[in-house]
Amino acid sequence: MQMKKIIIAVDGNSGSGKSTTARAVARAMGYLYIDSGAMYRAVTLFFIRNRVNIRDDEMVRKALGQIEIEFHPNPVTGKSDTWLNGENVESEIRGLDVSAMVSPVSEIPAVRRMLVEQQRKLGSGKGVVMDGRDIGTVVFPQAELKIFMTADLGVRAARRRSEFLERQQQAQLEEVLDNLKNRDHIDSTRKDSPLKKATDAVLVDTSSISFEMQVNKILDLAKAVIEED
Repeated sequence: MQMKKIIIAVDGNSGSGKSTTARAVARAMGYLYIDSGAMYRAVTLFFIRNRVNIRDDEMVRKALGQIEIEFHPNPVTGKSDTWLNGENVESEIRGLDVSAMVSPVSEIPAVRRMLVEQQRKLGSGKGVVMDGRDIGTVVFPQAELKIFMTADLGVRAARRRSEFLERQQQAQLEEVLDNLKNRDHIDSTRKDSPLKKATDAVLVDTSSISFEMQVNKILDLAKAVIEED
């Protein structure tokens, strides 16, 4: 008998470990991993490059019609890279310039509508782990397993700065802290799909647990859901 497939929605604050954890869970389960945050970052990069005024609705609408986002496996890293209009932009979308603009861009209703529609199509066949900020509340409110990840701000800032340094991108800790504080505020107070924990989501605080522990916790939760009658 074929094991049933589920949708696992992983939401939480920036720097809480969502993406790396969700990616590892998907790999362990043989599921498709979808980084919804990378999709918003790709749109943000396009807007920056093309000097799109995010307060000009018509300019935003036209820009969105010129954007194609895809995910392709990277044979070197073994991960999926984000491609924007035929170009691998995985490294560029992780920079501070994009990080500083992604929350305001994510607030735009037209951007959210376009990407939510794409995300739902990608997850329509189930067997998916998707991370973001509104996956369990807006994109897949029917997801069989919802996780909300968080961590202390200082811990998140240190992790994010380490990620920049690994990509040979310079970033001061104070600058990263300010960026995270600003993103937390924008993400949790925006009118359209604010960041919040779904009522049926399981809270996972990653401040003081190892990466292996957080992955195993979610895998155990997923196994329990799959084995339910």
